[in-house]
Amino acid sequence: MSLNRLCLVINASYEAINVTSARRALTLVFKGAAVVEEVSGYTIRTSKINIPVPSVVRLMKYRRMPRQNRSVSRKGILLRDGSSCQYCGARLPSGSLTLDHVVPRSRRGLSTWENLVACCFACNNKKGDRTPQEAGMVLARQPRQISIHAKHKLLAGDAHTWDKYLFA
Repeated sequence: MSLNRLCLVINASYEAINVTSARRALTLVFKGAAVVEEVSGYTIRTSKINIPVPSVVRLMKYRRMPRQNRSVSRKGILLRDGSSCQYCGARLPSGSLTLDHVVPRSRRGLSTWENLVACCFACNNKKGDRTPQEAGMVLARQPRQISIHAKHKLLAGDAHTWDKYLFA
């Protein structure tokens, strides 16, 4: 259904602040709290009019958004790593992946963005309670914290229309 499509919400200063459903975006537009900046190729048909489904909406008034560190979550790690094992590169469904501590918890490795990676069960068992160097394994890329723009880019519904609003 086109009302469940993702829509990027940008501040009055054109800074990306959220991703929401098209239904919520249209509600903001009809209330006068936002204007449509970009439309998707979809429309909602009513008995009297056709309404284009927005892809990007901009708030009318600037909303101060505090900078926040993104909390670590399994979903965020899998999104950042593209649902693929960071040791062997296998792309698997999220249920077939585990989270691995690069520096094991037994060696005071923390559960942070920089220390957690997605990996398959086989690679996790092979690595065990060792560092990747000790296990003779190489990370596909160094783990790092995901920014708000990167997260929006990963969730991109209409990637080509969102590009000019995201800086990651």
